[in-house]
Amino acid sequence: MDEPLVQVETGTVVTVTLNRPAALNAFDHSLRSALTDTLLDLENDAGVRAIVLTGMGERAFSAGQDLHEAAAYRPQDIPAWMSHQRAMYQAVRASRKPLVAAFNGLAAGSGFHLGLMADLRVGFADMQLGQPEIRMGLASIVGPFLMSRHLGQGRISEFAIAGRMISGQRAHELGLINDLVPRAEVLAHARSLARELAGHPSQALALTKEHFVAQTQREFDQAFDAVIRCHQAEYATGEPQALMRGFLETRRQQRLQAESTEQRSTTGDRP
Repeated sequence: MDEPLVQVETGTVVTVTLNRPAALNAFDHSLRSALTDTLLDLENDAGVRAIVLTGMGERAFSAGQDLHEAAAYRPQDIPAWMSHQRAMYQAVRASRKPLVAAFNGLAAGSGFHLGLMADLRVGFADMQLGQPEIRMGLASIVGPFLMSRHLGQGRISEFAIAGRMISGQRAHELGLINDLVPRAEVLAHARSLARELAGHPSQALALTKEHFVAQTQREFDQAFDAVIRCHQAEYATGEPQALMRGFLETRRQQRLQAESTEQRSTTGDRP
């Protein structure tokens, strides 16, 4: 039997783990649905007082959108895709329980966004995070809205316009990561923070979070309305699909080359 796409460790402090490690925990329709449903279930569980969100494996928290899925979309598919993603984001934003992101590895695109919506973030110095959407032909709309709660316009442009990825060390300096710890300690530290938050009065926490969401809900909705319009225009040109397919093919060739090199090393053959 296959493992669930989202694993949940029960208790007062719950650990929710994105479980697509072979795909770097990238979001496809199934994973988006699983995470949304899980967060809504936890919201209704009176025994849960705090949540830790992390990724399975050692390589990635989440690499963002699954490009195999996104490369197959047509302009008319964009509203349903973005509405589905919006529901997942809103489930994170609307949680009245404290949520700590444990960055166990790469956090890119929607994986980066997910972390930004958490209340606290824990990472390690040489991890990579950012939003390279522009490199795939996609306008960067929702990410800048989320980053605007943390950064000024100049810094946001480094992510949105340049599409740059940065290290965990740099993210900590910018205030995007709250606590920087050795890689092996990320999850334990995040759980410790969550236990601390779980000990606070739950009503005060919930009302504080509700106020933060209310302050930004209009801009959040506007960002998703805009991203639907932008992505439909982009997909109509065929450019994002072509860039994604090219990226995936390059990765496939790199993987085959690595496997070939490993096989020659194992058998003692020479090129």
